[in-house]
Amino acid sequence: MISANLFSLRTILGFLAGLALLSAPLHQGFAQSYPKGAITLVISQATGDATDIAGRAMAEELSKLLRVSVVPINRAGAGGAVGTESVVKAPKDGQTILLANNASLTYRRVLEPENVSYDPARDLTPLGVSTRIPSIVAVRGDAPFKTLGEALAYSKANPGMLRVGTVGAGSVGDFTVQMINTLTGANFIMVPFKGAAPGVAALLGGHVEGVAVALGAIAGQLKSGALRGIAISTRFPDFPAVPTMFEMGHAQNIPGVWFAFFAPAAISPEVNYTLVSALERVIKDPAIAAKLLTLGMVQDYGSPEKLLAELRDEHLAVEQLARRAGLVK
Repeated sequence: MISANLFSLRTILGFLAGLALLSAPLHQGFAQSYPKGAITLVISQATGDATDIAGRAMAEELSKLLRVSVVPINRAGAGGAVGTESVVKAPKDGQTILLANNASLTYRRVLEPENVSYDPARDLTPLGVSTRIPSIVAVRGDAPFKTLGEALAYSKANPGMLRVGTVGAGSVGDFTVQMINTLTGANFIMVPFKGAAPGVAALLGGHVEGVAVALGAIAGQLKSGALRGIAISTRFPDFPAVPTMFEMGHAQNIPGVWFAFFAPAAISPEVNYTLVSALERVIKDPAIAAKLLTLGMVQDYGSPEKLLAELRDEHLAVEQLARRAGLVK
């Protein structure tokens, strides 16, 4: 009888302790020794890109929760692989984390495997999906072609004259350009930039004829009429006139973009718990969601387990699509 009562008491105390831990601020309890000073948030795209905009908005709130500075640093290049590789090689203490999009995590690994030295499922610790955003192909508002069909016809009649800026080789935009060419017989020329912002500047300056980027990078220019969308990965309410490729009779839509947080592989359970808990609260913050929605971005939290599954599933799907399109052997 005494043993049973002791067991019940221990169970109740353990339950109450668990409740206390869940309700405690993130800087107490389990995570007393972390973080140790400022955290570096590596953003794998250039300043002004959709990933950068979302990352900076979330870094500010993450700083408040963890009560340390979270310092965003842009490490762009190679379709996001430069920033991703830097976090793979960072100390495994959680003081450096990554916000990357699926370009460097899946597409580049399929299109240019010889230039990617990491496997995100093996070399990084998934912390959670944060944001999803349609990708879009756009031209200048005063371009001679107003639709994708007109742009395709122009590129066929003028080989090499319709250049499309992307955030680099192996990016979602690069894959989009190659896929459109394969599916339609078009002659779009992919021009790599170190981020969406330089590509958009080149388009506005007349140095390229189009861009294939995340919607958030050009939402303002689309609303002002400076740019015109001619194809989008999924319909978006703010831009109802921009159709998908399926809707235009093509066999495949262009791919969309998602962002996720990671830490280096093999971080401690304490650090992992603290980061996952804090990031879930930040990503689900209605104020951040409302702010980013106006820029064409949708906050859509996914657990580390869902992120890992999405990484594996998308890599397989992209690989199969790339083979069907003749982009890889």
